[in-house]
Amino acid sequence: MLYCRYASAQRYSEALDILQAGACIQLEHGQVTCGAELAVLFVETLVKGKVPYDDETLDRARKIYEKFPRIPIAALNLTEDQDIQQLSEAIGAAKTRVEGCSSFLKAAIKWSAEFGGPRNGSPDLYVMLAEYVYSESPEVDIPRVSYYFVRGSDPHKFASVLVNFMSKCYPGEDDLAIARAVLMYLSLSNLRDANQLIEEIKKQVEHEEHDFPQSDLIQFITFLLETLQRDAFPLFNMLRVKYKSSLDREPAFNELLDEIAEKFYGVRRRNPMQGMFGEIFKMMGEMQ
Repeated sequence: MLYCRYASAQRYSEALDILQAGACIQLEHGQVTCGAELAVLFVETLVKGKVPYDDETLDRARKIYEKFPRIPIAALNLTEDQDIQQLSEAIGAAKTRVEGCSSFLKAAIKWSAEFGGPRNGSPDLYVMLAEYVYSESPEVDIPRVSYYFVRGSDPHKFASVLVNFMSKCYPGEDDLAIARAVLMYLSLSNLRDANQLIEEIKKQVEHEEHDFPQSDLIQFITFLLETLQRDAFPLFNMLRVKYKSSLDREPAFNELLDEIAEKFYGVRRRNPMQGMFGEIFKMMGEMQ
């Protein structure tokens, strides 16, 4: 294989050219497994060649990403009269696409973090990963999608995804999705994007003539964003007590709030076991 010759001779530039072209061609022709393997090999070669993270190399990764097929299950319009096997095959193909693209982008994120990019990896790559997982997964895992988006740099795009999710989710899931996203941003000390996300969602639902969710949980999020803009830890605690029943709707919320208290008010956890759920939650997002 020509790539092997170039790689063994440490001619990484030529090897990368071959791998990028090969991955794109395979993906264009629907050969996802082979294309994804070449895409991952492309990243492994970046690592071997110690290629630094920069806009040019990020653009090369983006070009490979854009070749991954996009065939949402919902677009297949399968009916009850059609063969169940056809649906099963479509779901299997979707999982293969998501797994292949995820493996490639997660490898690229790790490379970016190790070779000059942001400490936690490229925000652009996280956005690509979030987008693909949301659009192509047979079953929407909005916590996983949110985990990736909050590590990205595009709250406007994240808002669009959440508004889309709100239009088709079960009743009572819309305010949970918004609250989860805001709390995830805040647990990373990102108050700016948390506020921007809320504003973008409100703009988009108004534009589409939909209703912004109104619930005690959303009321809590509104008060929390205002509270975190000033030194008001007692008020922060009061809000947690007042809205306890709403926060208990999802176990992860209280763990995220403990992290927020630590980030914004320097409050250390008294119990070393605290945070265990949050860490498991993070690990789940990283592994999937």
